[in-house]
Amino acid sequence: MPQRPHAVICDVIGTLFPLDPLRPGLAGLGLPPSALEAWFAEALRDTFALAATGRFQPLRDMLEAALDAVCRQHGAAPEAPARQALLDGIVLLPPAPDAAACLDALLQSGIHAHVLTNGSAAQTEAMLRQARLRDSLGLVLSAEEVGLAKPRPELYHHAAQRAGIAPRRLALVTAHPWDVHGAKAAGLMAAYIRRGQPFPPPLLSPDIEVEELGDLAAAFAALRE
Repeated sequence: MPQRPHAVICDVIGTLFPLDPLRPGLAGLGLPPSALEAWFAEALRDTFALAATGRFQPLRDMLEAALDAVCRQHGAAPEAPARQALLDGIVLLPPAPDAAACLDALLQSGIHAHVLTNGSAAQTEAMLRQARLRDSLGLVLSAEEVGLAKPRPELYHHAAQRAGIAPRRLALVTAHPWDVHGAKAAGLMAAYIRRGQPFPPPLLSPDIEVEELGDLAAAFAALRE
């Protein structure tokens, strides 16, 4: 059984803030609701390609380019204001219903929580403040500080260094299997938030799996000190 972490770093987009609320906005661009997954998958693919070759571009730029590509694939030609409104809507995403309770429960159990994101620090700060989650969190760490995106190991090591905690006692909390794999490869612990999606066997396995964020504090409490 793994040891209880001293702190956690939470992924932001897709974990603390699920993406489903963006789905209705795709209709205004002439896209089907199912295009949401294709849009983010394309942005992540190109982000990973840059990271694999030691390069970096802001996540918003990657999402904008991917959105243009998905629009072309569907024969959609939305006006620029509609595209920008969808991209701007990311900052206004509501948090997961159990996000605040999860962070409070972690803090009460003595586990401090930070965030680690491929997004910008400014956007992330805005998201956390409008969702009233900022006061429950410590560090807001962004890929822009390192110039490389997750799942590059440098970013997870940077988080451990900034938090002042040995990687093996720092746990990533994420709903993305690729993020779990990156954290584990870098020597961190990892907790996977399933939300109905089983973890793919080829990747390095998480230390714990829970269905929702609200299950996280109890799962950590069950680990040995």
